[in-house]
Amino acid sequence: MNEKDLSLLARRFFLKRGATLGGLALAELMGGLRLVAQPSETAVKSYGVLKKFDFTPRARRVIRIHQIGAVSQVDTFDYKPMLEKMHGEELPPSVRGTERLSSMSAAQVSFPLVKPMRPFHQYGASGAWVSDLFPYTAKIVDDLCFIKTVRTDHVNHDPAAKFLHTGFQLAGRPPEGAWVNYAIGSENQNLPAFVALTSGTFSGVSHDASNWSSGFLPSQYQGVPFRSGKDPVLYVTNPNGIDLKDRRAMLDVIDRISADQHAVSDDPEIPAKVSQYEMAYRMMTSVPEVADISNEPESVLDMYGPNVKKPGSFARNCLLARRLAERDVRFISVMHVGWDHHTNILQRHPPDCLDVDQPSAALVMDLKQRGLLKDTLVMWSSEFGRTSFAQGKIDTNVGRDHHGNNFVCWMAGGGVKAGHSHGQTDDFSYRAVDTPVEVHDIHATMLRILGIDHEKLTWR
Repeated sequence: MNEKDLSLLARRFFLKRGATLGGLALAELMGGLRLVAQPSETAVKSYGVLKKFDFTPRARRVIRIHQIGAVSQVDTFDYKPMLEKMHGEELPPSVRGTERLSSMSAAQVSFPLVKPMRPFHQYGASGAWVSDLFPYTAKIVDDLCFIKTVRTDHVNHDPAAKFLHTGFQLAGRPPEGAWVNYAIGSENQNLPAFVALTSGTFSGVSHDASNWSSGFLPSQYQGVPFRSGKDPVLYVTNPNGIDLKDRRAMLDVIDRISADQHAVSDDPEIPAKVSQYEMAYRMMTSVPEVADISNEPESVLDMYGPNVKKPGSFARNCLLARRLAERDVRFISVMHVGWDHHTNILQRHPPDCLDVDQPSAALVMDLKQRGLLKDTLVMWSSEFGRTSFAQGKIDTNVGRDHHGNNFVCWMAGGGVKAGHSHGQTDDFSYRAVDTPVEVHDIHATMLRILGIDHEKLTWR
């Protein structure tokens, strides 16, 4: 069997596996627990390889918010009174079982439970439990669908983050944004269909460009990273002495030469590169306009919090995500690093929650007040969760280790069933006891909301 045949076989295995894992999500979408409400009346047109949608789309666009490094679910959205009652006592061996642990705590002989850092309270008509670390998110719980039982097999950041975005733990596969770009393209031809916004302070885990690459798809489907400097997108601004007329003439010559080369070689990367040159030309005016927030009212800036005025901050990126969404960018990936709290979680987790709580809630409220939430799907999660037991001893330096059995994702908009909590974990937030959700289920649900059947979306 040659390399091409092996690649095709691997792709078929991935799709078959994705179809199996996606069954839960699709069953619920078609009835069941009804994570998703009835389809909207909004008409959406495909600009990608899909000439018609497989289902009635409930959303036109996606904002994927990834808190890289792992948010502790037991300190934020998965309230477990048992942890308060048994603080300092051992996690029962019957709960832990014999499955593997992260290498950071695998050598431990003691697994003392750690209570939540802040009290939890119920909010909204839905009565959702939220930690005092997230007071702004607490105000919008009736707009959110909490999925408490997302799980992953991966307990190291790099493979888990890749798995969250691509459905595979190794580099080389397209992330969600590239698949969506390939499938249905963009409604705005002057901005990329897939944009990546990054923020946060490195703390053991960094941003990974493979999470906004094109994988094995042609390169025009990759995400375009927006930066916080003077030039939001690199290599778009004309150098000194070159104006738009000169750039247009140069592109016309490149286009003619490339057409001749493609006729001979049939290399798909040739039109892909030309497509990117043309997009760069159009972005010369569209990108500075979308990145300029000087026309935003103070009331809106106040909603996102004081950090919104700092370029490159999570708050600024949430505002930019809204500005991109209202310009019909199809997929916006907002990635924030800094959550890898193996030690000092009592000191480090609260300020990190403070950084992201207000902007995340503001994004949902801002989309809602502009009528955009109904056809925008917002997804918020990390790549896995954190253990309910201590990494090391319980002292002022206590931390929590990686935990893949269950973590929390919330969704908003796009027809998602608002004011709903899906799934239940055990008394120690150690594993799902009701309706576990695989990462592939999240992908299948997202594509279904966009009108795409994940079993039919392929690349040969």
